[in-house]
Amino acid sequence: MIISPAFAQSAAGPAPFDPFGFFMPLLLVIAVFYFLVIRPQQKKMKEHNAALSSIRRGDTIVTGGGLIGKVAKVVDETELLIDLGKDNQVRVIRSTISSVLSKPDPADEKKSKPANDTDDKDDDKGEAKAKTGRKRGKAKK
Repeated sequence: MIISPAFAQSAAGPAPFDPFGFFMPLLLVIAVFYFLVIRPQQKKMKEHNAALSSIRRGDTIVTGGGLIGKVAKVVDETELLIDLGKDNQVRVIRSTISSVLSKPDPADEKKSKPANDTDDKDDDKGEAKAKTGRKRGKAKK
């Protein structure tokens, strides 16, 4: 047997340790997890905590157990009394609420007044018309 010259050559030494090339994939994976998983979850938790702290009477909520009801009373900063319907009321801990379905519209002066309502002067005319049973300026026959 003849030994080929390729096998007779000496093996090259180990490659020098490159810390930048070794840690770069690990840092990339951590950055991807932060921007795709951790950061959106923190934003969602911040919104959820803001929604829980702004719950008021009249809001429709869903509890962690799946009960849907309206907030009848805010007992204190940790407890709520919710109305489930047909004289069923339950006290729940605020942190067990999973979502707020709807909030009632805030009472606004312009919205609370009917559209056909006018000044006080017009109201006086309407009262006079109602008392006499006739329109102003026309004589009763």
